[in-house]
Amino acid sequence: MAVNMSKKKSKPSKKVTAKEICFCYSILINFLHRIPAAIFLLILIYIWSSSTTIMSGNVVHVCVSSRKLNNLYCLSAGTQPNFDIPIPVINNTAIGPSIDGGIKETVNVVQDDVPKPVSENKVDKDGKVEAVDAVEVDNVVNAVKVLDIAQNEHSPVIRGVDQSRDLEIANAKKVVEEQLQLHRSWRSEKNHPACDGRGIYVYDLPSKFNKDLVGQCGDMFPWVDLCKYFENDALGPPIPKLGEGWYQTHQYMLEPIFHSRVLKHPCRVYNENEAKLFYVPFYGGLDILRWHFKNASNDVKDSLSLELITWMEKQRPWARNSGKDHVFVLGKISWDFRRNDNSPWGTRFLELDQMQNSIKLLIERQPWHINDIGIPHPTYFHPRSDDDIISWQLKILTSPRRSLLSFAGAARPDQPDNIRSILISQCNSAGDEVCRFLNCSSGACDQPEPVIELFMESEFCLQPPGDSPTRKSVFDSLLSGCIPVFFCPFTAYYQYPWHLSPDHGKYSVFIDQEEVRQRKLNVAERLMKISTREREDIRSFIVYELLPGLLYGHPHSKLEKFQDAFSVAMNNLLEGVNRME
Repeated sequence: MAVNMSKKKSKPSKKVTAKEICFCYSILINFLHRIPAAIFLLILIYIWSSSTTIMSGNVVHVCVSSRKLNNLYCLSAGTQPNFDIPIPVINNTAIGPSIDGGIKETVNVVQDDVPKPVSENKVDKDGKVEAVDAVEVDNVVNAVKVLDIAQNEHSPVIRGVDQSRDLEIANAKKVVEEQLQLHRSWRSEKNHPACDGRGIYVYDLPSKFNKDLVGQCGDMFPWVDLCKYFENDALGPPIPKLGEGWYQTHQYMLEPIFHSRVLKHPCRVYNENEAKLFYVPFYGGLDILRWHFKNASNDVKDSLSLELITWMEKQRPWARNSGKDHVFVLGKISWDFRRNDNSPWGTRFLELDQMQNSIKLLIERQPWHINDIGIPHPTYFHPRSDDDIISWQLKILTSPRRSLLSFAGAARPDQPDNIRSILISQCNSAGDEVCRFLNCSSGACDQPEPVIELFMESEFCLQPPGDSPTRKSVFDSLLSGCIPVFFCPFTAYYQYPWHLSPDHGKYSVFIDQEEVRQRKLNVAERLMKISTREREDIRSFIVYELLPGLLYGHPHSKLEKFQDAFSVAMNNLLEGVNRME
């Protein structure tokens, strides 16, 4: 009987539930109908204006404006941030002419001695998925394992690795180190340039190669107007809170900053016959930036670069030495100018045959191209005088270091084994007195002040690789007297031969990223073992020996005692020109 009663009661219960659902649904519909159409339209406009959809290959990605401009996740217009460095493995060494007219080693990719497996996908340096031959993947992964350069979260399985490759990989590492030694041999110890008949000629390019690109500043990004960053000779708006000489300088402003300084260089000549060095003020980085959020074909992306080459080939100095005595300064990483045939990313500017002899100064070099030379990212401090530098040196030496270490960056939520996620987890569990984390994904790093203040209060600054191996944050931390902690040698050690010491231990700490990834090491515990005296010695070296040469002085600066980053680069270029003769 109880069972029968239960069945009879269950029927009305079901009917009531259905009625309630219908009733709630009708209320919802009536409510929505009561919302004025104008308000609904405003909501749609807000959503549209605060985000942008990027189509890259088969990938659709939405970047919300809260990420703003400094987040490379949206700047790269790709998928999840990651990088993969196409490092070739050397089979043999070819001899050919180098920049200085001597001998250089050319890296050859080994592919013929291994059977070619089925193609597979890899993630390139900007996070895009591209099809590559598994042989190339095999070469890349082997070199990466020895050099500890690239992240391993997405590394493919190694197939058919011969033990004889160990020698080839060792040779590859040797080539990189020899390239850096050659670059360092150009170092000039002079504070002031000794022109001695070695003039610098600045090409007066058609405006479409530089000024017209700046004129497109308001149209490069859908939600941000870049034009303010070109104020004050591309230093950006002043930052009164941080003091005189501080500007909100964008990380990709190297090209106009450098151009402005070269125009005022004491060795500049106006007659090409009096010149030994030729500067080509092509804003190639801005050329790439303007296509980030536009659906353009590769032919369109390459068009300006090809036009420049056509223009240069008509110039007598270019033809005279095949561009060997010409220098280009590019404000983005080398990979952005070396587009893979299977990828829509960037341009092929640096892959063009005509560009192989010239000198390229970039914020991140390709380690296997001897004519690529890394120079510092622009920071926020642009002093006008020696006193400005001295005052800042004293300030950061006396700044109280309230935390042992800090990290300013963003996690990779979909990559749990990414070293960044592990470092953030360790930092958060250590407490603020030990480690402080500034979460850039929430917009906390959009302004310079909190970043610089954090670094000034920290003994050590963690610098794991980001969307590419190098980070602007490295130079922000050095500027603040915060000792950088590297997990990948390519972040700095294989990059900046003119501006950083070859003795890495004098200005940094290196920790093997594999030990962190495998949870064999706690970074805070490792750094606690470094004595106060050791920290002070490292910081003193950074402040007195490195810091002046990492800053780009104001275009109207008058430095007598110090060389800034620009002067270091130009003096060394002139030294290199001397070796060409």
